[in-house]
Amino acid sequence: MESAPSTCFLGWRLVGGGLKCSQVIVRFHPSPSRRLYPLSCKMRQRNFSLQNKRQQAKKINIERPTNVNFEPNDDSNSNPSNLVEGSSLDSSEETDSSDHIPIIVEAGYLEEKGYDISSQPNEAKSLHHDTVDSAEGSSHSDDENSSSSFPPNDILSTTKYGGEQHTGINLQDLIGMIRNAEKNIHLLNQARVRALEDLEKILSEKENLKGEINVLEMKLAETDARLRVAAQEKIHVELLESQLEKLQDKLQSRVSSEERQDINNSVSSSQSDIVNSFSPDLDSLRAENISLKDELQVLKAELGNIRETYQRVQMLEEERALLDASLKEFEIKLTASHEDVSKISSLKSECTSLYEKVEDLQRLLDKATERADQAILVLQQNQELRKKVDRLEESLSEANGYKLSSEKMQQYNDLMQQKLKLLDERLQKSDEEINYYVQSYQDSMKEFQDTLNNLKEESKKKAEDESVPEKPVEFWSNLLLMVDGWFLEKKISVNQAELLREMIWNREGKICDAYMLSKEKNERDIIATFLKLTSSSTGVRLHIVHIAAEMAPVAKVGGLGDVVAGLSKALQKKGHLVEIVLPKYDCMQYECVKDLKALDMPIESYFDGRLFKNKIWVGTVEGLPVYFIEPQHPAKFFWRNQFYGEQDDFKRFSFFSRAALELLLQAGKKPDIIHCHDWQTSFVAPLYWDLYVPKGLNSARICFTCHNFEYQGAAPASDLASCGLDVHHLNRPDRMQDNSASHMINPIKGAIVFSNIVTTVSPSYAQEVRAAEGGRGLEATLNSHSKKFVGILNGIDTGSWNPATDPFLKVQYHSKDIEGKTENKEALRRHLGLSSANARQPLVACVTRLVPQKGVHLIRHAIYRTLELGGQFVLLGSSPVPQIQREFEEIRDHFKTHKHARLVLKYDESLSHLIYAASDMLIIPSIFEPCGLTQMIAMRYGSIPIVRRTGGLNDRLSSLHMTFESRCILISLVPTFML
Repeated sequence: MESAPSTCFLGWRLVGGGLKCSQVIVRFHPSPSRRLYPLSCKMRQRNFSLQNKRQQAKKINIERPTNVNFEPNDDSNSNPSNLVEGSSLDSSEETDSSDHIPIIVEAGYLEEKGYDISSQPNEAKSLHHDTVDSAEGSSHSDDENSSSSFPPNDILSTTKYGGEQHTGINLQDLIGMIRNAEKNIHLLNQARVRALEDLEKILSEKENLKGEINVLEMKLAETDARLRVAAQEKIHVELLESQLEKLQDKLQSRVSSEERQDINNSVSSSQSDIVNSFSPDLDSLRAENISLKDELQVLKAELGNIRETYQRVQMLEEERALLDASLKEFEIKLTASHEDVSKISSLKSECTSLYEKVEDLQRLLDKATERADQAILVLQQNQELRKKVDRLEESLSEANGYKLSSEKMQQYNDLMQQKLKLLDERLQKSDEEINYYVQSYQDSMKEFQDTLNNLKEESKKKAEDESVPEKPVEFWSNLLLMVDGWFLEKKISVNQAELLREMIWNREGKICDAYMLSKEKNERDIIATFLKLTSSSTGVRLHIVHIAAEMAPVAKVGGLGDVVAGLSKALQKKGHLVEIVLPKYDCMQYECVKDLKALDMPIESYFDGRLFKNKIWVGTVEGLPVYFIEPQHPAKFFWRNQFYGEQDDFKRFSFFSRAALELLLQAGKKPDIIHCHDWQTSFVAPLYWDLYVPKGLNSARICFTCHNFEYQGAAPASDLASCGLDVHHLNRPDRMQDNSASHMINPIKGAIVFSNIVTTVSPSYAQEVRAAEGGRGLEATLNSHSKKFVGILNGIDTGSWNPATDPFLKVQYHSKDIEGKTENKEALRRHLGLSSANARQPLVACVTRLVPQKGVHLIRHAIYRTLELGGQFVLLGSSPVPQIQREFEEIRDHFKTHKHARLVLKYDESLSHLIYAASDMLIIPSIFEPCGLTQMIAMRYGSIPIVRRTGGLNDRLSSLHMTFESRCILISLVPTFML
């Protein structure tokens, strides 16, 4: 029969049509590059190595199972021929026959048993997983047979150093693997024999081709000789012609004209005869030359075929060498498996002897228990007798006492009656005292109620006379936005707007009353009512404007959005007037914005040599007034369905920065502080001092906060001119020129130079960025401006991140009652499809962006290490780097059906809250971390953060700062986690 060794020759691309032998058909399908690759046998990946089998340690279970049979299976089960007979292929490769050579290494078998496959040898990893379905079926049937023959208990093995070592491999698993190895070796031998037969045939063809080559070489030699002879004859003819010409010249000079004619005739006739005699030879030589050329071309083609055949022979020889090497490796493994079998046999004998000893001990124990039961019965009987004797003695003593002390009993009765009288008197006194206390309590309650009513009346009077702080924050923010809208629409003057802002800022009761009285009226009457209040009111608190690219929860990518929202709330609680200016993204969470509306008056800003209109939207976000700028630019800067990551981000945010300052100018605002964040709004600092201070917007000082110096937004210097800044004036080493490239502009450097104060998010990070490694090229600029550079540790918004009020949790809880954490853990397991069999099984989580800064290689290692130690792992996050995203997608697909691991590669706000509440530990393995909010959120929700000592993580977490409760939780979790 003909068979196609598609399994063994896939790496050579020798599948298809081409070279045919008597028993094997090998088809050549060369790749487009005409290259042949090394041999790669396609085998199912083995999930367990013999070396690791000797190294892993497990405990022995000495309970002897019932129906134990240590005898191996029948030979029919271990016969490798049974693996192939009757099987059918289910392969995607194109072959000419159904007789394939399956190479099987059971990977699924060990995966079902839960063994680690991460430490398998490299040669096993390269084996392909696609094998014959029928071979899988037969191998699984063998596993089932072997599993019924051996106990499921763990056994003892000896290490190479002579000591005892526990192994977690069952006897049926090891013997099943040995049998699979023998089957694979047998199949490899069959493939090797067939390959050798094919090689012998090819070698015979090679010998035949060599004979033909020798014949062709002889023909070539003959033709070369003929060519040489023809060339010599041609030279001879040319010599004769030259001699004839010389003779003709001599004869012309000596003989007369008549004789000359005769001689000429005779010479010409003789010459023509000679030429005629040579012409057929020349024609034959030409024909031979033509035929020789044709033969040479044929020979060249045959030589090309011979070279190709020789290359194929070399490939087959290399393939044979690889087969020999793989066979040797399998022989080595087989010897090792035989050694293991011998050890297992010795262990069998030891186990049998141990089981016999256990049975003897069990018999002795049964006898001892019987005797103990008898002794217990005797003791019980003795105790009952002792009790009866004691009762009799007591009754005798009582009888004697009654007989001897009848008078004493009478005296005792008299004493008892006296005590009863005393108790009655005391009860009467206590009743009188209780009535007195009840009466006094009722009197005090009446006094308390009267004072409480008086206090309520006084508080009402004060509330009517003074400010109205009980109004919600949204009320005052809406009033402020309403006044700004009137001013932008030119309905009130600058002075009137400032006075109204001051009254709203101070939360004066009269402006609240004016609004409540006129809210049912039209806008003109409301404005008239408000203008009557503009005769007084001044304030001393600060007016702060945040210009940022993010704000939680409406537009959040990372920690920047949380910081902007949390800082604004904290400043507002301290009595400062806080406003935020954001781009109006198309992808932001509009449901988080209350009372969102557009103003009638558009704001025009300069960009690329002309003015563009900007539509201004106003609304409140968690009580904070927010302005949203929607550019009317044809490039649709903020209608891209994402916040960052566009090719023109430099132009997008430089446009936004100028439009934000234009809004402040045209709205007549006089802020005390303009706070800009990261490189996206770092353009505000040079724009403010170079362009807007001369226009009259000069009341503020600029505060710039860099949350991560890795992202600097550098761009060609020419791009800076789009927003109206002077490139030649700013592209200088002491201003905005990038320190590493003179033709580039660095926005972060410009903000450092032009801001009044520069902050970063932790003191440790402020020290790190002054060095070359952490400064990312800006360390010289930071050191030169060190007097205005400071690190301030970030915080979190404890109102939003509060497990006692978090709406995203299944059950709310707090530090004094953490039972809800267990219920949230169970809810997360159900939501993600994780196992809930062990309620105390530790849950390790990671909520992060998957970028190199966050230590993605450590996160990957933590997943496998957690599962190896018996824990569960949950990852929430995504990556803007395509390579990292693909890598974690592969890991997600690998653990898709795993009961202890789950990867969610997207951003999900509600799921992140549930993960914080459900996790026992949360890892933050950042390579560098400016501040980090994750560790603070984890501690807020009772999860132990595991971090690297860097940046803000070093400032926030320390073993000395760990609370007593956190230590107790950690101590209670670690032993369980290490099992």
